[in-house]
Amino acid sequence: MSQAGHPTQDLPPYAPPFSACQDARKKLASDVDEFKAWEEASKTPAELRLKSGEIWRGWSFGAKRSIAGEVVFATPMIGYPESLTDPSFAGQILVLTFPLIGNYGVPSEELDENGIPRFLEGKKIYPVAVVVAEYSFAASHYAAVKSLHTWMEEQGVPGIFGVDTRAITKRLRQEGSELGAVAVGERAPTPKWEDPNLRHLVAEVAEPVPKLYLPRDHDPDSPAPLIVAVDCGMKFNILRFLLYYLKCRVKVVPWDYDFSKEAFDGLFISNGPGDPQ
Repeated sequence: MSQAGHPTQDLPPYAPPFSACQDARKKLASDVDEFKAWEEASKTPAELRLKSGEIWRGWSFGAKRSIAGEVVFATPMIGYPESLTDPSFAGQILVLTFPLIGNYGVPSEELDENGIPRFLEGKKIYPVAVVVAEYSFAASHYAAVKSLHTWMEEQGVPGIFGVDTRAITKRLRQEGSELGAVAVGERAPTPKWEDPNLRHLVAEVAEPVPKLYLPRDHDPDSPAPLIVAVDCGMKFNILRFLLYYLKCRVKVVPWDYDFSKEAFDGLFISNGPGDPQ
């Protein structure tokens, strides 16, 4: 038992040693002078513009570029790295309703023995832009390897903070999702309006070729049940669940793959981006 009376829990086998985590956390936190970061961010204004005419003004973080997409919102209190790597948000401008984002940084992109990211839901950031109320320039967490700002900057994804995400969410909840744009810079022109639903988003995010994944301790002489998973934008935690919890073999196939003549024990069809209709 810990001193607080709670059961102690071992770190997962893939977690780095606690001392190394502490060193990384201290370095990540010490690398940022939060006051100077705020001062620097205030030099770059940004706006969220809806096609219907509403405008919310704030400041830029992440990549310094303007982009258009479909504006949607998500309400989780934690898990922004998972939300940002969810293929379901491809082509969308994601409004995060929790008031403080970025305070625990971003975890490692390391892969497990099957080549699956241990901590993320996809191979990259899928929303084209991110909107938050307050962004924390100082990140502190034992598993963090970089800040959200740095991660978004590396992947070319712009962000805007300092806006009323509650008002935006109420607007979207009442009227539905709408085309919008994040314009970065003083008097930045509005990017060309683009409806991502006119693209074949599933084809953009799905695995292009079939791939077989095996559970840990797989015995070829006594094979586990085989699940065919049709990838329409599947999150990696679904694959991890099928592999490591249900201990199934999983054959991930593209959205247009013909599996009708194959033998399998179960069929899973994932969700994904775009309009289901």
